[in-house]
Amino acid sequence: MVLNKTRNVAFLSTYPSRECGLATFTQDLVRELDKIKILNKPKVIAVSDNDYEYSDRVIMELMQHDRKSYAAIAEAVNNSDIELLVIEHEYGIFGGEAGEYILDLADNLQIPFITTLHTVLPNPTVKQKNILERLGEKSVKIVTMAKNTKPVLQSVYGIDASKIEVIHHGVPYRTLESRDKLKKKFGLAGRNVVSTFGLLSPGKGLEYGIEAIAKVAERHKDIVYLILGQTHPQIKKQYGEAYREKLVKMVDELGIREHVWFVDKYLTKDEIIHYLQLSDIYMTPYLGKDQAVSGTLAYAVGYGRVIVSTPYSYAKEMLAEGRGLLAEFNDSDSLARLIMYVLDNPEAKKEMEERTFNLGRTMMWKNVAACYTKLFINTLDKMKAQAM
Repeated sequence: MVLNKTRNVAFLSTYPSRECGLATFTQDLVRELDKIKILNKPKVIAVSDNDYEYSDRVIMELMQHDRKSYAAIAEAVNNSDIELLVIEHEYGIFGGEAGEYILDLADNLQIPFITTLHTVLPNPTVKQKNILERLGEKSVKIVTMAKNTKPVLQSVYGIDASKIEVIHHGVPYRTLESRDKLKKKFGLAGRNVVSTFGLLSPGKGLEYGIEAIAKVAERHKDIVYLILGQTHPQIKKQYGEAYREKLVKMVDELGIREHVWFVDKYLTKDEIIHYLQLSDIYMTPYLGKDQAVSGTLAYAVGYGRVIVSTPYSYAKEMLAEGRGLLAEFNDSDSLARLIMYVLDNPEAKKEMEERTFNLGRTMMWKNVAACYTKLFINTLDKMKAQAM
């Protein structure tokens, strides 16, 4: 690795103040990269679908639904001092069918780029498959966050194994008070706490989580389920608060209002981490079996929580080797049974927490940023050697 020259890397991604998990991911990563002096302070090209206030780290804006913006940004990047572009890819953040406008940018870029995949579908539509195949061809490297997506990228999208790098989703590090102290502070002393956080949408399967808590509450009167987060902006735009209202109505009909608390706000990272730290169990009852990465699950692993989850792709990998428990999809009985197992077996709970925590320590942003830095430097050095 050549260390005598700082390098200019930029990220194409959503970015705060846009409220989006991918925006938070990119902000966390670039802030950690700032601490590694091998790179100049990384810049961001923000993907915007509205008017947002950005920090001075954002040097350009890509207008998500304006097709002309994609080629124009590529030209601006080509004429800048950026040596390597990192495209944070999620189908839904780019314009056109399945986000196809991103190919206009990729086709016009004259500098190397790396694509980080936040979704890897084993059964894509024709359009989704074409987009990822094209990005796979043109990218110098493809980053995925789970080992079990590598064979999918090779067999479904034809991406060469030598191009694929696996780097964990990062988790922010905080020094925290004990679980019991935080429970007391949040008015939850003496309660067994189950939590789920993130932007609410029907694919989260929270109705099954609520049904499960109703069953658990029959035996464990101290149970409380925290549903943390506001409705996803795109869902709210199309359907208003219909999903949240359905969940609240369900809680009322089941007579479990004292056991299910809604915290309807966009949570800061510190709030998320505090809620995780006071939780006894983190639950993801998601419905989509092909979900390749989950930032919320990564955070829960990072803080060593016992996790009860449906067996979507990322959960199966993260919870392997006794790090958590997998329930059936669309099955509140299965979720309830596993929650009660954890509550009834404190020694098993402690063992799972220790195993999860050991993996979680490797996922702190400091370690993840070091992996990205090594990838960026090696990639640029290789490209330079090939050009000579």
